[in-house]
Amino acid sequence: MSANIRPAGVFDVNYGQDISLNRTRGDRWLANGLFLLLLLVPLLTVEGPLGVNLIPQSWIGLIVRIAIYVIAVQGLNILTGYTGQISLGHAAFMAVGAYSAAIFARNLGFPFWVALPAAALFTGLVGLLFGLPSLRVKGFYLAMATLAAQFIIPWLLRYPLTPLTNGSRPLEVPIPTLGPLSFAHESAFYYIAVPLSVFLMLAARNIMRTRTGRAFISIRDNDLAAELLGINVFAYKLQAFFLSALYAGIAGVLLAFNDNSLSLDKFSLGLSIEFLAMLVIGGAGFPLGPLFGVAFVNLLNQEIIPNRLIPALGGVLPQLLPFIDRINIISALSPLLFGFILVVFLILAPRGLAHRWEIFKIAWKIRPYSH
Repeated sequence: MSANIRPAGVFDVNYGQDISLNRTRGDRWLANGLFLLLLLVPLLTVEGPLGVNLIPQSWIGLIVRIAIYVIAVQGLNILTGYTGQISLGHAAFMAVGAYSAAIFARNLGFPFWVALPAAALFTGLVGLLFGLPSLRVKGFYLAMATLAAQFIIPWLLRYPLTPLTNGSRPLEVPIPTLGPLSFAHESAFYYIAVPLSVFLMLAARNIMRTRTGRAFISIRDNDLAAELLGINVFAYKLQAFFLSALYAGIAGVLLAFNDNSLSLDKFSLGLSIEFLAMLVIGGAGFPLGPLFGVAFVNLLNQEIIPNRLIPALGGVLPQLLPFIDRINIISALSPLLFGFILVVFLILAPRGLAHRWEIFKIAWKIRPYSH
């Protein structure tokens, strides 16, 4: 939306400017500056080489987790936001990437830099298998078909593949290294997860500007019309499932090597539903939707709800509801508040935070005529 609108007096003078993501010098400086600031964050913590305490150390782990989940939700955005195919098994594809990378590293001796693309490609192929039903079913029926992946894949990892995956017990994952460099500390792993997340977000945005991306969008809007226009709907749906699973696999690999251990409890159905909630809150079909949704949900669940809302409501609700045990009220507050906020977003901002951000940018560019 806002990428096609520029301030008065700014024109394209060549084809390179016309297809550029950042069409003005100010946009390029802003994008590069924000990325540079993001890379400087670990250096400004108390455990950084500078020894300054400008940024809390806890932010590093939070940003790394956000970067990993952004990759996963960006894959879901390609499938659901751009292609219109609902998936309820995204966490299971993350499990495929995580466990396959662990097996490649532990059993076959692959370094992290080889295990990552190998596990991602393998996860993409698994996504193709579960994308086959998209030829005949769609909507809620496709959601049920992808929900099968959420039960089949963990069952395979827990029972038939127990010698490789350790079953229900935790599985240790090797520490990533690059020559003499070790990425055991979260501040070091930060420089793997964050740049890779930014790169994959840019890759997804560029894919949507290609012939394949335009085919995805046309299938989402009207698959029958797309087929009449000569688009191979089934082939492009399979490509969307492959890319979505590929992104989920990369996120699973990063999660496994960041935590240095694996457990099937990390890839539950609740995580798949949470990914959908992140996409809805952030804005499905927008390039920055996954970033906004993941950041908001993580801040909500880790900072706002436990540190702000629960202490405030925990002292009032037990007095209003004396017939309910206080412990039950406190334990139920977190999911209730999260669900309530999600409902509010569906009512007030059904297209997500990214849509509001696009409206703000357009209003800024066409000021003082933003009304």
